[in-house]
Amino acid sequence: MGRPVVSLLTDFGLKDSYVAEMKAVILSLCPRASLVDITHEVEPFNLRAAAYLLSRAAPWFPRGTVHLAIVDPGVGGGRKPLIVEAEGAVFVGPDNGILLPAARKLGLKRVYEIRSEKLPKRFTEVFHGRDIFAPTAARLACGVKPSSLGVETSEFVEEVIPQAKILEGKIRGEIVYADRFGNLVTNIGRKLLEAFNVKPGSLLKVSFKERKALTVRFLQAYSQAEVGELLTLIGSWGTLEVSANQAKASEKLKVGVGEELWVEKA
Repeated sequence: MGRPVVSLLTDFGLKDSYVAEMKAVILSLCPRASLVDITHEVEPFNLRAAAYLLSRAAPWFPRGTVHLAIVDPGVGGGRKPLIVEAEGAVFVGPDNGILLPAARKLGLKRVYEIRSEKLPKRFTEVFHGRDIFAPTAARLACGVKPSSLGVETSEFVEEVIPQAKILEGKIRGEIVYADRFGNLVTNIGRKLLEAFNVKPGSLLKVSFKERKALTVRFLQAYSQAEVGELLTLIGSWGTLEVSANQAKASEKLKVGVGEELWVEKA
């Protein structure tokens, strides 16, 4: 049997010792664990970015992976600590919606609230990542069943990535992530575009709130556009991106995460 895998995703950055402390706890309780960093550079408190990155990365991990995701502006408040069981994976983190998109993508099975009597005796109210979630992830990685650590619940915060919709003959979507290349990743999936018969070479009219509409080409690869040219394509996450070849669309358009957009065939 291979080593259990625990992934980590946080907004802690790498300047401080926070990530190392979490890893130390996991390895102390489950020395066989193999730890994989998804990222620790999520914008602080950005739940939507955390949910997007987790749901993007999780399907590529081996079956049985425990995903530990901590972006937790409500730490020490009333939000629940959760274990989310999905097809082939388990997610551990706060009840603020960041776990659900990834779990639903894999196939959501059950959600558990971590029981207080199962929490470590020594913990603080300001670092649940180290004191609650890391020990829970370690136990799960070493074979403890989710039902042994939590009680099943049907009450939890729903996912923070909204669903795109067709309204008034247009697709209404949202920018859910902007990567380091300036690509604006939307929540508009391939099937919605197919409903409008959008194919490579089509022209799309893209409108942002209080901004003049753009007419851009829908292409298959960034390199099919001229250098600096704006374009749209289906990115590696399977959704529409507004991009620019060898340039940053986010800077060209001055839009960011959370911005609403409307898409129609020009």
